[in-house]
Amino acid sequence: MKKEEAFKVSILASGSTGNALYIESDKKKFLVDAGLSGKKITSLLGDIKRSPADLDGILVTHEHKDHIHSVGILSRKYDLDIYANELTWQAMAKNIGTIKPEHQHIFEMGKTKTFGDMDVESFGVSHDAAAPQFYQFQRNNKSFVILTDTGYCSEQVRGVVRNADAYLMESNHDLSMLRMGKYPWSLKQRILGDKGHLSNEDGALVMGDVLGDKTKRIYLGHLSRENNMKELAHMTMENSLKEQGLGVNHDFKIYDTDPDQASELFSI
Repeated sequence: MKKEEAFKVSILASGSTGNALYIESDKKKFLVDAGLSGKKITSLLGDIKRSPADLDGILVTHEHKDHIHSVGILSRKYDLDIYANELTWQAMAKNIGTIKPEHQHIFEMGKTKTFGDMDVESFGVSHDAAAPQFYQFQRNNKSFVILTDTGYCSEQVRGVVRNADAYLMESNHDLSMLRMGKYPWSLKQRILGDKGHLSNEDGALVMGDVLGDKTKRIYLGHLSRENNMKELAHMTMENSLKEQGLGVNHDFKIYDTDPDQASELFSI
């Protein structure tokens, strides 16, 4: 890693069918979530020339299956440490199987943990899970924020994540596609509610509020297969930020993610 770089990151998978992200510094390598099969995550890591055997642990955001599918499998196979807050541990315990006590770690919401040469700050979000939290990674005065799976973004969270160098920001659904789609009304209400997911429009408004002079990369995450399209999410974010007078494709760039294909390993 070059001296001026703080992290290398790949969004291994992002979407309603499974989520996993890889981040490394000079001294540490982590997954955030493991919402696909162990075999698929191993394959995606291989695509960026990395291996589960090299990981220092997995940070868990919340207990939904598309975030924890192979957390237990990978921990048992590779002796990996798992980090989650106490309520998330309780909620996911029955779905991840037995984890060795020495690999079970509490990461309290609103706290910062230091792992080697990186600091990781957790912050709570509004989602229909036990105690959902996401993470900001900090090193060498640079930061990377993951913010998906939230129905709205509070002023407190906006303050925590403001002016990061790069973001994975939720663009879950297009409002018209969701409202006109085949989902039952109860599920539509859940997605649209304060504990659901950010729409393309809402994600763009949050992004416009929190990005700053340091921001260079915005990745659009957790797109719904049924109620969104990459082109639509990208266009909505781009147009909204331009309307807010922000320097799209000049000061920063917008990138798409994929539900089953790793992004290139990028540097922050």
